[in-house]
Amino acid sequence: MKKRLTMQDKAEIAMKVAVRNAIADRKRRGLPVAIWKNGRAVNLPASKI
Repeated sequence: MKKRLTMQDKAEIAMKVAVRNAIADRKRRGLPVAIWKNGRAVNLPASKI
């Protein structure tokens, strides 16, 4: 028997998929991604994604 996903679970899955796709798109286009590191926003170059 399968467990039904809650609306919160579905939203979390959708957000993770959207972020994964956005990061893949930035890498494919050779653009950096802004990330949070050591309490600061930094740009991660496409070559490091």
